[in-house]
Amino acid sequence: MPKPIRGKRARSDDADLDVEFDEGPSKSARKREMTARQALGEALCELSARELSKIPIEDEDLLAAIEESARIKQNSAMRRHRQYIGKLMRRIDPEPLQRALDALYQSRKDETHRFQALEELRDTLIREGDKALGQVIDKHPGADRQQLRQLIREAQKEAAADKPPAASRRLFRYLRELP
Repeated sequence: MPKPIRGKRARSDDADLDVEFDEGPSKSARKREMTARQALGEALCELSARELSKIPIEDEDLLAAIEESARIKQNSAMRRHRQYIGKLMRRIDPEPLQRALDALYQSRKDETHRFQALEELRDTLIREGDKALGQVIDKHPGADRQQLRQLIREAQKEAAADKPPAASRRLFRYLRELP
């Protein structure tokens, strides 16, 4: 007895071949989406309470689960809890959360750049002294030139004597508070 031929069936009607099926996203695409949502949930868990208050989380269960994650200490329990958060994330639209998180990360990044620029300015003032003082006065006309000179001299003396940088820290604080 001959074996039946497996594969595509021959169709007698060509009109059936033009039918398109909307199967939705593939299984891999759905898995990538769920993994991305779980990663977003994990990122939310790492925020402090103050930072979390800036994120618009409308789902009360999700917010409670994120706040509860701070109290979980065991690794296996944390892994299960994060999977639960990923499950809760499936019910909501992640776009507003992602935008708020991106804005938060951007503000952190901007603050870091500002901090580094102030450190560089402080180091330049200590290294060059009165030569670099003009830059600061030009940028901040309300700065007290006499107090800046005094802080710079104290920081230079500390650096020369290899003392702890207390005056350098005071100079940094003064620069940070300038308008």
